[in-house]
Amino acid sequence: MENQMMYRTLKSAAGPLALGGLALATMSFPALAQEAAEAAPEFASASETAFIFNTLLFLMGGFLVMWMAAGFAMLEAGMVRTKNVSMQLLKNIALYSIAGIMYWVVGYSLMYVDVSSYIGTFAPYSWPAAGTANEGDYSVASDWFFQMVFVATAASIVSGTLAERIKLWPFLIFVVVLTGFIYPIAGSWKWGAGWLDAMGFQDFAGSTLVHSVGGWAALAGALLLGARSGKFASDGKVTPIPGSNMALATLGTFILWLGWFGFNGASQLAMGSNADASDISRIFANTNLAAAAGVVAALILTQILYKKVDITFVLNGALAGLVSITAEPLTPSPFMAIVIGAVGGVIVVLTVPLLDKLKIDDVVGAIPVHLIAGIWGTLAVPLTNSDASFSVQIVGIVAYGVFTFAVSFVVWMILKSTMGLRVSAEDEMNGLDVAEVGVEAYPEFMPMHGR
Repeated sequence: MENQMMYRTLKSAAGPLALGGLALATMSFPALAQEAAEAAPEFASASETAFIFNTLLFLMGGFLVMWMAAGFAMLEAGMVRTKNVSMQLLKNIALYSIAGIMYWVVGYSLMYVDVSSYIGTFAPYSWPAAGTANEGDYSVASDWFFQMVFVATAASIVSGTLAERIKLWPFLIFVVVLTGFIYPIAGSWKWGAGWLDAMGFQDFAGSTLVHSVGGWAALAGALLLGARSGKFASDGKVTPIPGSNMALATLGTFILWLGWFGFNGASQLAMGSNADASDISRIFANTNLAAAAGVVAALILTQILYKKVDITFVLNGALAGLVSITAEPLTPSPFMAIVIGAVGGVIVVLTVPLLDKLKIDDVVGAIPVHLIAGIWGTLAVPLTNSDASFSVQIVGIVAYGVFTFAVSFVVWMILKSTMGLRVSAEDEMNGLDVAEVGVEAYPEFMPMHGR
């Protein structure tokens, strides 16, 4: 017992004795204390830590959005017929590459550098030399990369709508104009602190700036290009042209769904604080809820209307839910995220037949998904964001629609008059893999040219 009491006494005194000894040593040997301080590791300042995490957010978000290019490629490959699969794959890797080059040559500067109210600077963009510390809150190269993959997304939207009958090179020339000029100029109005930003227009991650812009460009092209052969009979009857591979289309949808977390989450543009990390988590959750709601809404509505579930509507319901929440993924409650996404799913189911009545042939349903759902998502922002107003949102929607559609229509008209947009009837029948690419995705099926 005496030994235990002595042990406890010594144990309780150990802390004060140690601190006293450390203080005495520090007072007695200041040189040793100074050396210890100098030998301590240097920790990054709070601002430098925020810079690192913000830059990492842009890079990882850009990586996820870049992966969406694969999603668009797989979705389109599954939604077209076997004779046109290679063409869609080629268009998607080509448009992504063109977008990257054009956004460096002129696009980024037009969108962000010395923007007046309506346009930036015509010049290639450059970032600091290797080893140079950046000023600001993030690396400028990471911002360029993150913004570049967005412009590629807008071009991918056009690709799907015009599938199975457009020539390769006129399409790629249009991509040059869209990614180098149309999208960046339009983007400068909001994200480049232009006139719409000054008015208070709200579009968090691009329901209008990215998706509706791509949808307007696609609509202009579809009107001038016309429908695929056999799609619409002379009496107005619609002939369904099913896709070749629903497995690929489903895979593409899941890839897009995954990439959307980078699309919306990284649009927070900061990850250097507790609040930023919490907001990004909220954005991820709302994004997922909206996509799921779009699926369920399309699932139920197709069963009610057609007595069977249509998987193409369900896949597009997911995408429409994602597009709808993109304008404001941060402020909605979970319930409102579900409502916004569900309306997107309903939009797809109701507007695809409307396009058929208007004889507008949209192969993958990109116009309902990206244009119409994008408009809805932009209009829905004031429902949860008190900084937005319906009147300003309408001004932004109309401005982007008029500008993008008008300029795109003129460009498509010029291409149609000079190079021609549409392949010949024979090439369309044989398939664009043979006519335009020279490599069949499914060579064992190619003798059946009408398939």
